[in-house]
Amino acid sequence: MEREVIQTTGAPRPIGPYVQAIRVGRFVFTAGQIPLDPETGRLVEGGIEEQTRRVLENLKAILEAAGSSLAQVVRTTCFLADLDEFPAFNRVYAQYFGPHPPARTTVQAARLPAGALVEIDCIAVID
Repeated sequence: MEREVIQTTGAPRPIGPYVQAIRVGRFVFTAGQIPLDPETGRLVEGGIEEQTRRVLENLKAILEAAGSSLAQVVRTTCFLADLDEFPAFNRVYAQYFGPHPPARTTVQAARLPAGALVEIDCIAVID
């Protein structure tokens, strides 16, 4: 199967040697997204809720560029700098995924890039 690199200006450019996402067949595999503003390349201000919102907006833009959407996400991996923020993170996450959320793993990370409070990657399907 052929691999297609997905790139959009609706999400921040990668800050290392990786791509925003790879499409293989009917699947999209995203890189982990941190709460960088795609226009400035800087970490958004605010706490876990604002940062989670920015991460999910970044993922949404990448998935749409690949021909998918958040509604087609089948799995996420979520990294939080502090699991005490889990309830606030969940409130925002639920707003984006609604009553039929994907499978998920959430772990506390000792440290995330750029001082982020949250990082999320996902796997989605394409209709």
